[in-house]
Amino acid sequence: MRRLGMTTQHRFPALDGLRVLAALAMLTAQVALHSDAGALSGLLSRLDVGAAVFCAISGFLLYRPHVVAWFEGTLPPLTLPYLRNRAVRILPVLWVAVLLAAVLLHSADWSTYLQHATLTQVYFEGPPAAGLTQLWSLAAIAAFYVILPALAKLLTGYERPTRRSVRWRLSVLAGLTVVGPVWLTVMSATHHPNAGLWLPGYIGWFAVGMGLALWQVARSTGRLGSSALDILTTIPGTVWGVAAALLLLAATPLAGPYDLSTATPGQTAVKSLLYTGIAACVLFPALAPSARTANYLGSRTARLASNLTYGVFAYQLIALTLLARISTQFVFLFFTTLLASIGLAAASYYTMERPLTGVRTDGSGGGRTQPSPSRRALQASRPGDPPDTPGPA
Repeated sequence: MRRLGMTTQHRFPALDGLRVLAALAMLTAQVALHSDAGALSGLLSRLDVGAAVFCAISGFLLYRPHVVAWFEGTLPPLTLPYLRNRAVRILPVLWVAVLLAAVLLHSADWSTYLQHATLTQVYFEGPPAAGLTQLWSLAAIAAFYVILPALAKLLTGYERPTRRSVRWRLSVLAGLTVVGPVWLTVMSATHHPNAGLWLPGYIGWFAVGMGLALWQVARSTGRLGSSALDILTTIPGTVWGVAAALLLLAATPLAGPYDLSTATPGQTAVKSLLYTGIAACVLFPALAPSARTANYLGSRTARLASNLTYGVFAYQLIALTLLARISTQFVFLFFTTLLASIGLAAASYYTMERPLTGVRTDGSGGGRTQPSPSRRALQASRPGDPPDTPGPA
């Protein structure tokens, strides 16, 4: 079977399809949580693992330009344009969603909506506003956006990219994957549920993508030799099969209750670790997909649909809450919520998100050529801005 190979490409089209599947999984989990899904409710509720997949994709795409700059001895992405681009990417849609929730559902006071509009609701006591409960994950994503430049500096500065230094950094990123389970376990045991929604509880999901970005660039440039991971790229079905097996395991009581009731510290840790493993297994085959996989996941249809994933995430619970007043039957609620979310997302994308694309790219500092004093004495040119990523949920 022809494969696309391990190259230094800057676009990974198969990730478009993964975004779409992750968004569909999260919507399904939300519908299952708010409806009568019968015997499948347990499995369907665990499809919220799509949030972990989104975080891993974000970690991969946003950290990779820093890795490329490190390997090529060039300047990393500029911090201020990067932060501005991220803000323009997520805030307009967020504000529209908060406004719609306030007008259509009106279940909280103005201060609660202000917290959601600034993604600070996870740092305050009190329940989230109806129609916006999924925004806890966007708050974690936003926190990751803020710390990424400093984290990337720590991981890619101060040393040349030798095989030894790459392996050491891969070990650090692997170590970050256990920070989340430890943090969540401690917060659960000490009864601090709000703190369980903070970035430390999910940094491992981003670290999965960051580690795969470092590994992919190191392999494509010859800094790392072949390993068992190269064999796994030739059998994507097996890797995705492992992800499916981990999902089935997560659907057991080992990973805690299926609803929003409190899990034990042990169940919290198990669920976090399983979701981290699933995210890694889902993302990995898409980095060097077979031609058939790329044709499906990276098709024009998948790319068009991926443009709507952030809008679907932002508006889905508003539509779901309104439609649940009509019926809580799963099939009805799933299809009507999906169609309504797609409609709102399409309107949002074509009237607001796409027009703002130019704002995100103009004036970003492209073409910087001055050498970086902290890097090798090579001619410097800044890599292009990272591809847009939808805000995960």
